Amino acid sequence: MRLSDFDYELPPERIAQHPAERRDASRMLVLDRASRTFADHMFRELPSLLRGDELLVVNDARVFPARLFGSRLGVRSQPPSRRTRGEHLRSEIEVLLTREIEPGLWDGLVRPGRKIGVGERIVFSAEKGPPLEAEVVSRGAYGARRLKFADSDDLMASLERAGHIPLPPYISRPDVGEDRERYQTIFARRPGAVAAPTAGLHFTPEVLDELRGKGVEVRTLTLFVGPGTFQPVRTDEVERHEMQPEAYDIPRETAEAIARAKAAGRPVLAVGTTVVRALESAARSASSRSNLSAGPGEATVYLYPGAEFLIVDQLLTNFHLPRSTLLLLVSALAGREFILDAYHHAVASRYRFYSYGDCMLIR
Repeated sequence: MRLSDFDYELPPERIAQHPAERRDASRMLVLDRASRTFADHMFRELPSLLRGDELLVVNDARVFPARLFGSRLGVRSQPPSRRTRGEHLRSEIEVLLTREIEPGLWDGLVRPGRKIGVGERIVFSAEKGPPLEAEVVSRGAYGARRLKFADSDDLMASLERAGHIPLPPYISRPDVGEDRERYQTIFARRPGAVAAPTAGLHFTPEVLDELRGKGVEVRTLTLFVGPGTFQPVRTDEVERHEMQPEAYDIPRETAEAIARAKAAGRPVLAVGTTVVRALESAARSASSRSNLSAGPGEATVYLYPGAEFLIVDQLLTNFHLPRSTLLLLVSALAGREFILDAYHHAVASRYRFYSYGDCMLIR
């Protein structure tokens, strides 16, 4: 398969820059795979569109202020001349933390990465409290760096003071106070994600109560969204791409609920592609479909058309970027042509796209 077959045109104005006024006021395009039809709905209609015996699985990961802006301390800085040294040291350095290796030691992406070498120290100022300082201890490709923070005793508290909510690059504005609440789902409990599981952003307590009142069972898991989800596919041959692993944790109660649902023929409805990746990765390490592996693991599964889904029957998801692994994943579930037809309809019908945008239900 060619990556160019998973492309579509999207006018820039269709990319949502702010959340909807109410979480459940988003639109929802409902895709029926059996009839190959789709229909326009509102997300708040979700309870009325389900049978009532579904197992709804959501991601309870919480986004932390993973984007930092700082400057060099100059230990390893070597500007071309003394005249440019002051400007060189004052220039802004952006760091996106992506994965905790151990307390105080993090992988991250640094810009401008080419100029930040091993041994460089970066200081990040905070509105309140002392500044935060980190040293680059190793480097990788495409701006990847490993950073060691000077004070790791309460690093999360320091990041809350110095960090910014890591809005995706297609949201062309700085983060604001509203994003600290609206770029979190109502399920968010466990901090560690650098991006929100955005399909969950549409839920409100009222919609959740209505779903449970109808008989829908709701269970959680945790997958810390990392750069692997958004890593560009750098080859036009789809099959050659390799996914970066992302850490997940599936509670025993969720694994047992999935086993019961599968045994009873009840649909498993994944809220977001992160849930899909966690469940389908865990299923591939289990002894059987009825014995899903609970506990921590790494989501490494790469789903593209032709892949078999072992657990997930239905999917609630936002709209995804062209040529992305997430568009490949939804195409694996519903078929490339059907998905692209639905996307073309959504563009023509002025749906709002991506993280703060509208959603689709694939059933």
